[in-house]
Amino acid sequence: MSKWTTSDIPRQDGRVAVVTGTGGLGYEDALALARAGAEVILAGRNAQKGADAVAKLRAEVKGAKVEFGQLDLASLQSVRDFANRLAGERDAVDILINNAGVMVPPQRQETEDGFELQLGTNYLGHFALTAGLMPLLRKGKNARVVSLSSVAARNGRIDFSDLQSTKSYVPMKAYGQSKVACLSFARELQRRSSEGGWGVTSIGAHPGVSRTDLLHNAPGRMSLVGLTRTYLWFLFQPAAQGALPTLYAATAPEAEGGGYYGPDGLGETRGYPARSRVPEGALDGAVARRLWEVSEELTGASFA
Repeated sequence: MSKWTTSDIPRQDGRVAVVTGTGGLGYEDALALARAGAEVILAGRNAQKGADAVAKLRAEVKGAKVEFGQLDLASLQSVRDFANRLAGERDAVDILINNAGVMVPPQRQETEDGFELQLGTNYLGHFALTAGLMPLLRKGKNARVVSLSSVAARNGRIDFSDLQSTKSYVPMKAYGQSKVACLSFARELQRRSSEGGWGVTSIGAHPGVSRTDLLHNAPGRMSLVGLTRTYLWFLFQPAAQGALPTLYAATAPEAEGGGYYGPDGLGETRGYPARSRVPEGALDGAVARRLWEVSEELTGASFA
């Protein structure tokens, strides 16, 4: 796996990939997959940003098979609509990259369905999306689901007594919980797929500390973290580098189901794809199973 790059991606001709998030890491994922010949559906909330991303991808990759899909992960109805549209347009999906997210809004906010914004967008929206696309994924060839966690998951815990942070909202704590939930989901999805014979491989990944607009979007450019992102930009590796662990998980033949991949240098903050240490908060199988059941109840989504 030493210094694995996009040049190591096997050809993806004939494969359909869904990537959530139209900028930053999502854009880099889509770019690399399009260059490898995949048909890419770049899904996001903002139609104008989506159109701009698609135009840019087509300009960078001659003959790129890429389109935008309207998807708001903070709305379960939007998630259902997206999955239903895709079911009517495609016979199968081969790759799903659960990438889009929101990070540390200073005040507690809620999704359309009343979930704490970070948990609802980063985790519950992707849980429902994966469930909605599972029939198409099960028809895919060597289908893979890659769920994005974060270095922030190291200190994250699933707090079932205050899952929606209604009693106490601490931005980074809520973010860490959402990202531990993503990784727990990736591991539990692999377990259930293996036991049920679903034929879908589930893998977790994280981008280290990468130069995206995530810290500008929710906390704001004038927040402490926003200013850090602006003026200490050199501490953040380029988004294209941060996307490598995700792309490795999505395409490398040697990537293992249930595995977790991130950068190999400086405490997993930068570098090339390598095995990552699973945070303590994502190691408990009983917690993962309970989270799955709670998530089904909250979202109404089912993998049956």
